[in-house]
Order: sequence, then C-alpha cells, then structure tokens
Amino acid sequence: MSSPDSAPAPPAPPRVAHHLLLCATPAKALCCPDPAVGVASWETLKRLIRELGLEDPERAEGVIWRTKADCLRVCRQGPVLHIWPEGITYGAITPERIERIVREHLIGGMPVQAWILRRAVLAPARSGQDRAAATPPAAAAGTAAPMAG
Repeated sequence: MSSPDSAPAPPAPPRVAHHLLLCATPAKALCCPDPAVGVASWETLKRLIRELGLEDPERAEGVIWRTKADCLRVCRQGPVLHIWPEGITYGAITPERIERIVREHLIGGMPVQAWILRRAVLAPARSGQDRAAATPPAAAAGTAAPMAG
C-alpha cells in the first residue's frame, strides 16, 4: 500500500494556444439565416481540430480548445467565430471558411483579414492585490452604498 506522499502528481494541464467559440446553433437565429450552416461549420471545426492534432496535449504550440455556443452577442453576419486570445471575431462562417481560418490563422498565424467583423482586447488578468486596490473602500469593507431610485 502506498502512502499519499508517494502518489504521482497529476499531469500539468496543457498550455492553451487558442480558444474558439462558434455560435453554431442559436436558439433565436437573429443573425444566422440558415442554422444548417452553423451545424455544418461546427462539424467541420471538430473534424479539422482532431485530424490536424490541434487538441493534442503534447502539441508544442499548445492545444486549441473549441466551444459551441448558442449566442456570442454579435447579432450580424452569423454564424460568428470568436478566437481568443487575439479577440478576433469572424463573420459569415461556413465550413469552407472554417477550413481556411484553421489553416491560415490558427496554424499559420495569419488572420484572414477579409472576414474579420471586429477585434476585442482581452484584458490581462489582475492579481488579487490589484483587484483589492481597485475596490472602493466601502465595498471592500462590506458596506454597500445606498441604491438610488
């Protein structure tokens, strides 16, 4: 019987190179006129990520995570694809566009400029000390200011 001290350490989590969020199956199709395009784009994304080994935890460049979303709050030119950490949002996603974005942007490092709807800046994580310094004294002490109205 081994002691708790001799148990092997859990493996380190893989380094994440990119996280892709694809608005693929919206409950309210505000921006995506044909939900079948979103479904086909999602299936293409899953297939490519697997086939190209982009989710392999041993991948030197880091893994690529993918998430199917209902709504990414960009209600135009859907389906849309957010890519973090760059903060790039691509619009009018199709299976063909997914293929090119994966190969050129994720693998090649060159975003496909013509399809970018917007760019957002991902704020760096703040330490606990930074958050405490940014908290107003009344809130830090647990004293809430009265609500107006």
